[in-house]
Amino acid sequence: MDRDERLLHASSFGAAAAAYAEHRPDYSQTAVRWAIEAAPGLRVLDLGAGTGKLTAMLVALGAEVIAVEPDPAMLTELRRSLPTVRALPGSAEAIPLPDASVDAVLAGNAMHWFDMAVAGPEIARVLAPGGILAGLWNVMDDRVEWVAGLARVGGSAAIGPRDTPTSWRAETADMHLPKTGAAARFGSPEQAEFPHGQRRTADSLVATLATRAGMLVMPEQEQEATLSRIHAFLANGPETAHGEFTLPMLTGVLRVRRL
Repeated sequence: MDRDERLLHASSFGAAAAAYAEHRPDYSQTAVRWAIEAAPGLRVLDLGAGTGKLTAMLVALGAEVIAVEPDPAMLTELRRSLPTVRALPGSAEAIPLPDASVDAVLAGNAMHWFDMAVAGPEIARVLAPGGILAGLWNVMDDRVEWVAGLARVGGSAAIGPRDTPTSWRAETADMHLPKTGAAARFGSPEQAEFPHGQRRTADSLVATLATRAGMLVMPEQEQEATLSRIHAFLANGPETAHGEFTLPMLTGVLRVRRL
């Protein structure tokens, strides 16, 4: 994905902010705990916080959270649902916080949108020495046969890079921060995966997939055809046709320490 295409995808979520808030899953609590367990304290920046899915979990774990989000519509949803959280406009490339002001920077389904050549030194700047940067991604467990079938039917727009365990491992394996320059020194990255799940119906899973960037930038007729094809697959599957079911997922975490 070139720079212009990445920016188009990254900026697509605001138009679906309310649907994103309603339908996107939270994260494995065990994964969130693992992401911050080695941090020197509990001052946590949720970077690219979206509508606050990860923010809410960090608050529940007792962290002192600041949320930063570039999209005004997403930020509005976050402030509506979490009015006591300090939520600021900003981006990974221009973080509106002082030097060494947080113990951890977390990004939920967002780090792949960052321009790491710029964001790496900026994240290092706001992290205290020994601080943790962690990216979290929810991926569908395609080791389950019907999930693998869904991935085939949905195509790359609905089930894209980083959306299954194998592709997530490959896509994030080299997503480490630049190690040149005193302001961008990080240790070796660690990957871990944690079982997770989300209760869905055929309708609500289609609504969830409709909030993916690849779907949001798709021409309307093509989007409708893709979502109809997905709905037909779910409506005819024995695991998914009748009422609620659990969408089997993993929360993958990429964690690195500021030296």
